[in-house]
Amino acid sequence: MADQNSPQPEDVIAEIVASVLEVRASAGQTVQVGDTLVLLESMKMEIPVLAEDAGTLAEVKVKVGDVIQAGDVIAVYQ
Repeated sequence: MADQNSPQPEDVIAEIVASVLEVRASAGQTVQVGDTLVLLESMKMEIPVLAEDAGTLAEVKVKVGDVIQAGDVIAVYQ
């Protein structure tokens, strides 16, 4: 059972409607704060999605070409 006092990384959630241009992270990968997980495109602008927590990714839920909505889960930590 996880210690309730230990901070748990939160799922990576899309903040905007966008297309997935590039997926730079994969399941099982250990990431550090600031690592680029996914590159999105919205309104002709490229927007990197950065890791806000250090940890290991359990799953990356998007692939290149996906159109995601605000609130969609991009990645999940273990």
